[in-house]
Amino acid sequence: MTTSSSPATALASSQGGPALQRLLDALKNTVLGQPHVVADLVTAFLARGHVLLEGVPGVAKTLTARSMAAALGLEFTRVQFTPDLMPSDILGTNVFRPQENAFHLVKGPVFTEVLVADEINRTPPKTQAALLEAMEERQVTIDGTTHVLPPHFFVVATQNPLELEGTYPLPEAQLDRFLMRVRVGYPPPEAELDMVRAFHQRQGRAAQVERVLDAATLTQLQAQAASVACDESVLAYTVRLIRETRANPRVRLGASPRSAQALLAAAKARAALNGSDFVTPDDVKAVCPSVLNHRLLLKAEAEVEGLTADDVLRQTLERVQVPR
Repeated sequence: MTTSSSPATALASSQGGPALQRLLDALKNTVLGQPHVVADLVTAFLARGHVLLEGVPGVAKTLTARSMAAALGLEFTRVQFTPDLMPSDILGTNVFRPQENAFHLVKGPVFTEVLVADEINRTPPKTQAALLEAMEERQVTIDGTTHVLPPHFFVVATQNPLELEGTYPLPEAQLDRFLMRVRVGYPPPEAELDMVRAFHQRQGRAAQVERVLDAATLTQLQAQAASVACDESVLAYTVRLIRETRANPRVRLGASPRSAQALLAAAKARAALNGSDFVTPDDVKAVCPSVLNHRLLLKAEAEVEGLTADDVLRQTLERVQVPR
């Protein structure tokens, strides 16, 4: 699934030790040929962020999220977003019970630990916005009452970037709630053959992933990622990258100061996965594309030329001097 230098392999040698090794072993048997997806998903979870998986249908986006939830031992809920989905369908609603002469909260699917928002761009902005408070504050407000979500609340949303008919593109405010946008492509030929072989051997049954981590370990790993040290020179490097996106003449809207915080949080989590107790410029560079590719708006002429946010980020990483 991975090579010795890939981010996913680095999970095995991190300070989480055996715990992260068990997590890697559980995921690599179902998520084949996508080491960067595995690495970014675990990075985002350790950084207490959320992930938008972007790819064409059939590349195992939902399977990846489901496998992650099972391996972490977290409650999993999947919601198929559709044009007629209402905010109350996500959050829940208060229902009056005559026998008790009182209202009772019927909780929506957001009251879970891993929420998969499938095809999130197929639902209207009003319903998309219903997730804003939940993702940012890890709580929801229904009829004036605030309800706290589970401590490990983790949103994995999916969308197809090619099929745009009948969709509602996510506004910038919604996109900014995702720590990472991870592009899921087709696996290499050998991994695709392994997928078909495994499907044949299971006789069409769904792959089963066992729980490998408990709640206490998850909390410990997240705390470990947050406590990773970062030298002043790396902090300055992170800010220079962010400011360089704003200075690019092809960019209409560059990365915000909140983007700098997101980039640092992801880099600290990636350093923990790599078995380090301090952040290096390579950690920042490794997570930069997934953290920033959905936070840049290009000018119209740049898009006409075929330039993408990923192209701008590659240029930015090449231009900004790396601290020694």
